[in-house]
This record gives sequence, structure tokens and C-alpha cells, in this order.
Amino acid sequence: MALNFDPNKLETPCYVVDEALLIKNLEILKSVINRTNCKILLAQKAFSMYSLYPLIGKYLHGTAASGLHEARLGYEEMGGEVHIHSPVYRPNDFDEILDICDVIVFNSFNEWQKYREKAMQAKIKRSNMRFGIRINPEHSTQPNPLWDPCAKGSRLGTTIDNFKPDLLEGISGIHFHTLCEQNSDALAATLEAVETRFGQYLHNMEWINFGGGHHITREDYDIDTLVSCIKRFQEKYNLEVYLEPGEAVAFNAGFLVASVVDIIESKGKHNAFLDASAACHIPEILSFRYRVDVLNAGEANEKKHTYTLAAPTCLSGDVFGEYSFDEPLKVNGRVIFTDSATYTMVKNNTFNGVRLPSIVIARQNGELDIVKEFGYSDFKSRL
Repeated sequence: MALNFDPNKLETPCYVVDEALLIKNLEILKSVINRTNCKILLAQKAFSMYSLYPLIGKYLHGTAASGLHEARLGYEEMGGEVHIHSPVYRPNDFDEILDICDVIVFNSFNEWQKYREKAMQAKIKRSNMRFGIRINPEHSTQPNPLWDPCAKGSRLGTTIDNFKPDLLEGISGIHFHTLCEQNSDALAATLEAVETRFGQYLHNMEWINFGGGHHITREDYDIDTLVSCIKRFQEKYNLEVYLEPGEAVAFNAGFLVASVVDIIESKGKHNAFLDASAACHIPEILSFRYRVDVLNAGEANEKKHTYTLAAPTCLSGDVFGEYSFDEPLKVNGRVIFTDSATYTMVKNNTFNGVRLPSIVIARQNGELDIVKEFGYSDFKSRL
């Protein structure tokens, strides 16, 4: 992969989002919209870099939120439609949610009953408001329960056993979210389960949301099957179809750029200390035990020089992993982690007082636009 920016011109650590790569993803998503007339929302839980919302808003229809603060961010910074789903809503938040959200999805009929009267009163003033119920089609498409909203006993969505048709008055749509970084074959299988369990109610709905987890911008993603799924539900049930991918929007469009601070040898292994932290800056590495690719690097011992890329924190396990390089790493040299836009800025932290990475946009014309820098006051203000 060739970078569209010079990493040596940047103070590290920093997240860099490449505008050209982001647009490439958005063009793919727009092609799905053009082929199906569906609506696609940005799921902010994965990517909330609102300095890019004006650009994203030129392609997508709005934002999806998991709580009040995300909803407010989408409302203020992108506009368009604002959708929200939360397993539960705090009573103190709900009035503001009614003020700014166009679609509110309830996780259970208990939640719907709790807020139904207030919601229907708000709809009198804003007739375009719509309400939905999240369903659980009980069809698992991945083995790990951490990512599986359909796992046994899941708290997410209403199963058919708990579905209450007598409480559907005021509900105009169905929402499900069961996928995670998956291809469209998983969606097709899930839709069969949705129809088997909830098909009798779909004809009376106005819209359906297929949720997120669709890896639409991945190179091997089968877009034709996705298009077929969308069109089938539009034609069979006369439904407006929504998708709300988060990761697909910024997939492979962002980088974490770090510098080598020191290199030490221990028992025959070389530790390259970076000014970035897995625990702080890409916490999913440790939470979910996955590996982030490094530009121009290979697996351990695949290339001539192997290093453990280590963090500057006190946590002994705070390492990115073992990587190999054609040439030896040097102090002050750059190490660049790829696909580091999603689930990073939204989940990072200041453990040990480690500095948060700056946020940078690499513009199409080659300019580097520093959106935000962080310092001591950001660490202190959180405490």
C-alpha cells in the first residue's frame, strides 16, 4: 500500500484518515444506494470523527446512534436523518431524544410501553417521527458470543416468544443487527430467519433496518447479493430499507502513525518501544485478541528483522504483537498501523496519562490537516 501522505511530517502518535480512501468507500456505498434506492446511515459507534461528517453527509442519509450523545453529535454535525437504538433509555435523556431523533428503536416492548405515551405525544408535533422495535431472529452467524446478538439469553432485541402484536400500534418499523464484519451471505441467511419468525408482521410495517456489520467496502464483498436482498424485501413487503454500517464507511481509510522511542534486547528478542499504546489507542487489540497490520511488515520471522512492538505503559501485556521488517527499525523511525480509523478514536483512553493521538486528515491534494491535538488538560478534565 502506497501512502498518500508523508508520515515523517507528522508529530506522533496520531490517527490519520486518508480523504481519498474514505471517498472510495463512500462511492461504493453510494453505488448500493443508487442501485436499490435504500438508505444508508453512518453508525457512529464505530466512527465519530465529525470533522468528516460534511463529506460523509454528501453520500449517506444521516447517522445511527446508540445513545443521546451520539444522537446529538449526528444531529448537530451531519444533519439528515437521526436514528437511535439503545437497549434501555435513561428517563432523563428521553425528552431530548424526542427532540432530535427522527427514528427511535426500542429494544423491548417493556421499553415501548414505558415511553409510548410520551413518544406518541411528540409525534403529534413532529409527524415525521417514527418508532420501531428491535427483533432477535435467533440466527447466529458467528461463533464468538462477544459479537453475537443472537446468542442464547441475549439482551439485544425481542425474540418471537416475547413479541407482542397487541402493542404494535405506533410501531412502524423493524430493526435487527446481527452481523459483524461479514459478507452478504450471512445477511441472506439472517433474512430467511427474520421471515420465518416475523414475516407475518412485515406486511404491516413501513420500514426495516438491516443493521450494521456489513463489510460492504471489503474487496471480496458480494454486493450483488446485498442488492438482491434489499430489492426482495422492498418488492415483497413494500418496505423502505435502511442499512447502518459503521466500519464499512472508514474501512482501510485510516492509520495510526507511531514513532520508535527505544529498542532493547531481552533474551534474544527485540522490543521496539513506541509512543503509541495498544491498550490506550487501539484497545480492541487486547480486548478481542486480534492483530492490526503494519505497513511494510510481515509476521514474526517472515522478514529478516523481528520486533515486539511495545507500548510505553506499565501494563506488561501492552504490546501490539510481533512483526518483521526487511530493514532494522531505528529510533525516531515511523511505524504505521493500517485500518485504524474505526473503533479507535471512539474507544481510546488515557491509562497511565498516556497522550491521546492527534487527529489528522490527509487531504486529496496532499495537505495534512491537523484537526485536533491533545495534552495534559484532556487527561485532567476526564478526572
